[in-house]
Amino acid sequence: MTGPGLLNRQRRRRIIASMFAFSCAAAATLCVVVLFLLVGKIFSEGAAWLNWDFLWNLPSRHPEKAGIKTALAGSLWLTGLTAVISLPVGIGAAVYLEEYAAVSRWKKLFQINIANLAGVPSIVYGILGLAVFVQLFTLGSSLISGALTLSLVILPIIILATQEALRGVPDSIRHASYALGATRWQTVRHQVLPAAMPGIMTGVILALSRAIGEAAPLVAVGAMAYVPFVPSGPTDQFSALPIQIFNWAARPKAEFHQIAGAAIIVLLFVLICMNVTAVAVRHFYGKRVRW
Repeated sequence: MTGPGLLNRQRRRRIIASMFAFSCAAAATLCVVVLFLLVGKIFSEGAAWLNWDFLWNLPSRHPEKAGIKTALAGSLWLTGLTAVISLPVGIGAAVYLEEYAAVSRWKKLFQINIANLAGVPSIVYGILGLAVFVQLFTLGSSLISGALTLSLVILPIIILATQEALRGVPDSIRHASYALGATRWQTVRHQVLPAAMPGIMTGVILALSRAIGEAAPLVAVGAMAYVPFVPSGPTDQFSALPIQIFNWAARPKAEFHQIAGAAIIVLLFVLICMNVTAVAVRHFYGKRVRW
């Protein structure tokens, strides 16, 4: 069908598409501008408080003596324990679902549930951690309770990222391995996993980056705002950088808001280091794997 009516509809569609693209670009630009303004305000207020004393001092009621030693140690403990718990479970579940599980209704149901769990608010996991790990298993408000709860938060992300990495491995690698007499496990262990490692490690590190910035689940399981000692084991009470930042930001004194900004800078530095590590790992394994 040709004629003025068709030309008008095409012109209208182009105008609508252009308006939609402009709206998306304007919204993205606005978000970036607001982000830069917030980061600039944080650096302008908090940079002056950054020094070695701030990193090594314990929390205090006096802003000039306050530090993040226990909160930083608690965040590092949480990240390490969360990685130890979530990596084997998440990668193992993804390998089973992708390489071993047959296509069935149960598998489709599991996939839908995993995808849905990745979008559940973290506070829901915090309530679950409070009910199961803190109260039912009587682990108390300890590091292991916080790590188990954060593991629940990031497990769906690790599983989905690992599955996508495994799907990106060409089937020709699997078929060649089977043709040489390798078993399925030998194929997965020596061929598929090394080839998928760049994507797996990137997803894992980004998931851990989310875990280290979570505050709501830790508040739910009973993380403390003030801990006068550095945790020495998984059963100790703990604080974390997001909890300490939340506590200082709620204080009425302007000095506490400034040291909260300094703690945010430290947290941003840790997150940037983790993301740089993800890029480096992906680049390292990417050079080793060719197909």
